Amino acid sequence: MSLEGSCLCGGIRYQVDGPLGQVVHCHCSMCRKATGAAFRTRAAVPSASFHWRAGESLLVRYKSSPGEERTFCRVCGSTLVTLFRDRPEEIGLALGTLDGDPGVRPWAHVFVASRAPWYEIDDDLPRFSTTAPPPLGEANDAAGDPAGAAGGVDDHPAEMTTFMRFTVRPR
Repeated sequence: MSLEGSCLCGGIRYQVDGPLGQVVHCHCSMCRKATGAAFRTRAAVPSASFHWRAGESLLVRYKSSPGEERTFCRVCGSTLVTLFRDRPEEIGLALGTLDGDPGVRPWAHVFVASRAPWYEIDDDLPRFSTTAPPPLGEANDAAGDPAGAAGGVDDHPAEMTTFMRFTVRPR
């Protein structure tokens, strides 16, 4: 499976070889401000599967938080990928930049506690107030806070893992 994507002006092009990971709608204020939209739909992608095909010199990096860099096209401003210092084997891909159907769909809304007050979520996808759900294939329960109440923040011990820059607490 190979997917292609680009920025708005077409100056930057990329290719993803292989399947996309977990896809979510992120409502955090950084994603909203970076995209100018109510949320950012993104997927986890193994870095080894991602390749710039054209225009890498047009890429601008912005350190949006410690250990995290968002990339943009310097010509048109399109949000492209997020890079993680502590997880160089993974990137966050903005799905809106894909040129075709990725064959996967979002399965949850994350950071809904930060959602734009003017946007009402009207689908049946699970909602997580802060933390992202565990990677696909792992069990999920109230720790993920599907009702969007507390985000499981105080429900579990301090031992945690990280996925797509979100803290995931074990059962």
